[in-house]
Amino acid sequence: MKDIVNKLNERFIGKEPEEVLSYFLEAYRGHIALASSLSIEDQVLTAMICRIRSETRIFTLDTGRLFPETYSLIERTNMTYGIKIQLFFPDYKQVEKMVAEHGVNLFYENVEKRRLCCHIRKLEPLKRAFDGLKVWICGLRHEQSVTRTDIRMVEWDEPHRLLKLNPLINWTEKQVWDYIHGHGVPYNKLHDQGFPSIGCQPCTRAVKPGEDIRAGRWWWENPLHKECGLHK
Repeated sequence: MKDIVNKLNERFIGKEPEEVLSYFLEAYRGHIALASSLSIEDQVLTAMICRIRSETRIFTLDTGRLFPETYSLIERTNMTYGIKIQLFFPDYKQVEKMVAEHGVNLFYENVEKRRLCCHIRKLEPLKRAFDGLKVWICGLRHEQSVTRTDIRMVEWDEPHRLLKLNPLINWTEKQVWDYIHGHGVPYNKLHDQGFPSIGCQPCTRAVKPGEDIRAGRWWWENPLHKECGLHK
């Protein structure tokens, strides 16, 4: 698999995201999906995918702790592109057990409890979302975080046994916003209120001018820990 991943990365060096998506959406038709967090990157990918092959599966994880603006964006996106984003929810029994044992806001206490919450609310539903897939499309970019500088356009996700495709890996934030404004792509209104990266409501805050774009995510933790586990 390592050789296949290396060849794919070599093949698409310097290629535009649309060209990369066109290849993978055709080559893996029926076995590929966009795992959308409704971020600006994933909204760009949604727009591109709908222009190339609109029947492609797009799903998101509803953790039960999302912002109202995020739910509104799901509906606006569905209406804009005539699609239906699939929602996956956590197992309520696991959530109830976790909250009973550790409290409703356990994630503020330490990294371990925060990761437990992310595992139950995100990672477990993600496993169900991956059923039948060979490729999952992500909106990761190098400049998003210190934890993402070494990510490549095509990777092998060993835990899930899937190819992981990052078409926007080399894009800057400016390129993403230029595409959104140039193509009328719907985006989360919280971005206009100082939220560059948006996750669950209790774990996301606005950032100050000049702060890192992910400074508002799990702001009480060391930057090296700021991943929920989806991209480890």
